[in-house]
Amino acid sequence: MKNIKNKCLLWLAMAGLTGFIFSAGCGGGGTATGSHSTDNALIGAGLGAAAGAIIGHQSGSAGEGAAIGAGAGALGGYIIGNEQDKSEMRRNDPNYDY
Repeated sequence: MKNIKNKCLLWLAMAGLTGFIFSAGCGGGGTATGSHSTDNALIGAGLGAAAGAIIGHQSGSAGEGAAIGAGAGALGGYIIGNEQDKSEMRRNDPNYDY
């Protein structure tokens, strides 16, 4: 029973990631949400969840791996996107104080 649950979680994570990747590019004007930090946090969470589910599946804890991966991916994506937002603000406004 646990093996079936892990396989379902793995497929669910992969399906969610695939759906997110295809829908994330549908926004107009550069980023889907208007903010690199938000977009990258969402993408990082999706990629982290998928990677965590795959890695966790090997140890028998796909759900826990997906949760940890989503958190780590969201944090990393936010940090990268925040720096992109600040760079864009500096480029557009020379008086911007970060």
